[in-house]
Amino acid sequence: MPDTIELAQQGEVDISTVRMTDSSRMPKFALTMAWWALCSAMVYLIIGATLALYYGTTNALIGMLMSVIVYSAVNYVLTNHAIRTGLSVSLFSRVLFGSAGAALATLIFAATVIYYTVFESSVIAVALNTLFPSVSYPLACLIVVAYSVPLVFGSVQNWLDKLNGVLLPFYAVGLIAAVAIATTAHGYSPAWMHFGESPTGPAASNGWWNCFVYYMGVWLFMLAAFDFARFGKKEHARYHSLINFGMPFWIVTFVVNGVVGIYLVSTMQGQSTLSEVSVVLALLKLMGLWGFGFLVVTQTRINTANYYLATINTQALFEAGLGLKLPKFVWTIVVGAIVYALMLSGIFSKLLLALAYQGVFVVAWVAVALAHILSHKSERTSDDAVEGALRDAPTFNVGGLVAWFAGVAAGIGLMSGPESIHSFSAPATFVISVAAYLTVSAYAKRSIPVGT
Repeated sequence: MPDTIELAQQGEVDISTVRMTDSSRMPKFALTMAWWALCSAMVYLIIGATLALYYGTTNALIGMLMSVIVYSAVNYVLTNHAIRTGLSVSLFSRVLFGSAGAALATLIFAATVIYYTVFESSVIAVALNTLFPSVSYPLACLIVVAYSVPLVFGSVQNWLDKLNGVLLPFYAVGLIAAVAIATTAHGYSPAWMHFGESPTGPAASNGWWNCFVYYMGVWLFMLAAFDFARFGKKEHARYHSLINFGMPFWIVTFVVNGVVGIYLVSTMQGQSTLSEVSVVLALLKLMGLWGFGFLVVTQTRINTANYYLATINTQALFEAGLGLKLPKFVWTIVVGAIVYALMLSGIFSKLLLALAYQGVFVVAWVAVALAHILSHKSERTSDDAVEGALRDAPTFNVGGLVAWFAGVAAGIGLMSGPESIHSFSAPATFVISVAAYLTVSAYAKRSIPVGT
């Protein structure tokens, strides 16, 4: 019997919308190369520098390290489950929220990934327009989208892993070169370790907490890890959960990139304000054309993952919601058109605000998923059991939806209140979603008559 990959190649099934079978899994090094595309996003340098400016380097570093610990722990559970079941975020959402409820989760995931695609694509467009002023920003956006979309026509198994494996050394060398050139040009000063710190500002009180909470705004990448982890072989589950999707990845992604962002921006002479493109402009100023090449490498790596995740979730949304079945490459083109339109809309300047709001929905999803997995440890993950759970999923899973919406409502409520409580929105979302799911699940179990 042909496996999922073979059927996909024959055009009988699209692997992006089905559960991953054991025979369709990837070697661990190949999956590592595909997943580690996400560690090179320019957004991590920008977030690190921005938080250091607002709250001080020390607090930014504490927030990064706390995030590494939390991300590693939560992803250990999530990625293990994805590997055992072969489910995507969209399919697992059917178990959590029901077949109709899952559509909302898929919509939010797709929309959020598209936002990040817009942001990372805009980085290249801004750099191209800055280095070559004759290329207008709209034209630069079109060029970026035009070359990015075809890169995702291939699959994770036979293309993205190889592309990102080739680009990984260029990313590492470019990051080191940027630091070396900045140090050569401006000299080394330990002042970067106290960048943005003020004895009377936020850094003097709860800055570390604010930094940690901002990183909760990118819990989206836990969902991304789930979608990638399903390609892992079950015998490699420990490696993927501890290493590939674990602490080493998050240290590089948050700490290494964040420190480099802080260092580059703090060494810029005459830097009076910090914007979402400060790191980009710093790289161009320091490295010129080589800096632009580095940006293209980093953003091409992250955008292969962004476009892939946006495509498969958009595809899953329209197939499940409207029964509209089109080839994956068509949905990639659709995503590209949406990205291009949004790149021209000015969304590039709304980074931290967008992270805060979308983070509420994503954190609630993660909370419900974590509560479900940990409270159903005895749940069978054989092929028949998983297929049965998908087949028997109700239209609306009331327990999952109540927990999700309760957390979201609490988070948005806190964000709409006094500024002094804004930083508690994402943590409150997580706690309330977990508590609500466990409470509803316990009540449901007690309501089932004995012997049924």
